[in-house]
Amino acid sequence: ADHFDYPVRSRRGPTTYNAQPFFTNRHLGDDLNGIGGQNSDLGDPVYAIADGLVIFAGWPADGWGNVIILQHEMPDQQLVQTFYGHLDTMNVPVGSLVRRGDEIGTIGTANGRYLAHLHLEIRRYPTIDVGAGYADSRLGRIAGELALTKWRKRSHNQLVSAPRGAPPEPKPFQLGSDEAQSPAP
Repeated sequence: ADHFDYPVRSRRGPTTYNAQPFFTNRHLGDDLNGIGGQNSDLGDPVYAIADGLVIFAGWPADGWGNVIILQHEMPDQQLVQTFYGHLDTMNVPVGSLVRRGDEIGTIGTANGRYLAHLHLEIRRYPTIDVGAGYADSRLGRIAGELALTKWRKRSHNQLVSAPRGAPPEPKPFQLGSDEAQSPAP
């Protein structure tokens, strides 16, 4: 993944604001809300922010609603994940490859638990654990707005052409196990 974009957008101007930025009140993501307030963004498209592999798509808990997790390989071969929570619909199955800008789902309410918004996380470690939305430490998450500003490599109002062709094949990776991480007796 060498180009990144915002997960919600419009060519006509901003469509969202960050209602709860990363680590405000121990929040582990960015809550992107429609500028019209209330449920004005319910059903709006959510886009993959970079080329990647769908490693999770499902309903892990009532507090999350539908969740999609994508895995991306950075130019330095480091793995990064993007987490899209509270989705109304999911348009991609586990195992599929997506391109930056592909519609992967729509903004939701976690079945009415919240006003419509997208909970976006960027994670610096490979896992399929959905985890909690709040914690006393960052748990490997990074500030999404800051990372996207840096990784876009262009100003916020500058567009880049959509990727062409099939997504690149992901390289294999292994998740660590407790046994592998435990010291020998």
